[in-house]
Amino acid sequence: MLERINETAEFLRQIMTTKPETAIILGSGLGGLVDEITDKTEIKYGDIPYFPVSTVEGHKGSLILGKLGQKDILAMNGRFHFYEGYSLTETTFPIRVMRELGIKTLFVSNASGGINPDFRVGDLMIITDHINFLCDNPLRGRNIPYGPRFTDMHEAYDKELIRMADAIAAAKGIKVQHGVYLADQGPTYETPAEYRMYRIWGADAVGMSTVPEVIVARHCGMRVFGISVITDMGVEGQFAEVTHEDVQKAADAAQPRMMAIMREMINQA
Repeated sequence: MLERINETAEFLRQIMTTKPETAIILGSGLGGLVDEITDKTEIKYGDIPYFPVSTVEGHKGSLILGKLGQKDILAMNGRFHFYEGYSLTETTFPIRVMRELGIKTLFVSNASGGINPDFRVGDLMIITDHINFLCDNPLRGRNIPYGPRFTDMHEAYDKELIRMADAIAAAKGIKVQHGVYLADQGPTYETPAEYRMYRIWGADAVGMSTVPEVIVARHCGMRVFGISVITDMGVEGQFAEVTHEDVQKAADAAQPRMMAIMREMINQA
């Protein structure tokens, strides 16, 4: 594994003209940031050694190196999911490569179903904690010596970054929620009974991504900030058929607000 990570990192070093310490996974609600990255070098995942390839409609498949404002960044335009058939080791491979490239802070976004009755479609939820219900863990197997065998997760999402996001949102008049994100396997959307169960467990929103990347980022010693756009509701009395297109539309509608927060955070972090 380490040989592959190092080989991939060396491949990218030969291309890089910047030295980013900040990375972004451009999930739902953040795709528009691609157009704001300057001095851009874009590499298709299929051209990067050992990288998986995204198979989900609406998820691009390229790694972008450049600048956002004055900040050197590395951006993943599209992510990989367990439900695509990849192992969690494969889906999180890019995070370990980021560590080799010197990344210190990771920003992640996603679309999720709201199960907190105080939420509404279109809300932005700052992730304060998560529940891993993927029935696997990306650290399973031989420990890669980036971090301890038993990684502490009591502060998976950096409190200082959360305070920064709150301050930026308040200054810009953007309403944000806070909550616990639960990741399940997908690709089916949840049944009403599953929504009810997850709410009893303490989750505020549910999706199919993010948690594996965060676990590996923490193992690698990175600070992490995560944000979800609530694209549908899984609350008693509000259950309705959900399609991938509906989720994408709701995420696109929330994009200007999410981008406003993340743009400012990345330049301050």
